[in-house]
Amino acid sequence: MKTTTSNSTGSVSKMYCNVFGHQYDVTKKVTKHVKEYTCKCCKKQLTTNSNSHLTELTPTFREINSLLERIYSNRMMRLQQKMYATTAA
Repeated sequence: MKTTTSNSTGSVSKMYCNVFGHQYDVTKKVTKHVKEYTCKCCKKQLTTNSNSHLTELTPTFREINSLLERIYSNRMMRLQQKMYATTAA
C-alpha cells in the first residue's frame, strides 16, 4: 500500500493563484528596468526580459541577471567616482 503525502497548503495557494491571480512582490532590483519577482502565495519566480515582459526565472535568466547586476553596479560606481572627481576640482 502506497502512502502519499500531499502538501495541502501548496495546492491551496496554487488554486488561489489560479482563481484570483498571482500577487507578485519585487524580490531583487537588478537594474532600474530589470527586476525579479516572487508570488506571495505559490512562490513562483519571474523576471523581466529584454522586451519588458515577465518570464519565468530559469537558471539561464538567473545567471543573466547576476551578470547584468554586476555590470550595472560597476558602471554606477564608475559614474559616481567621475562625478566626485569633477565636483572636487
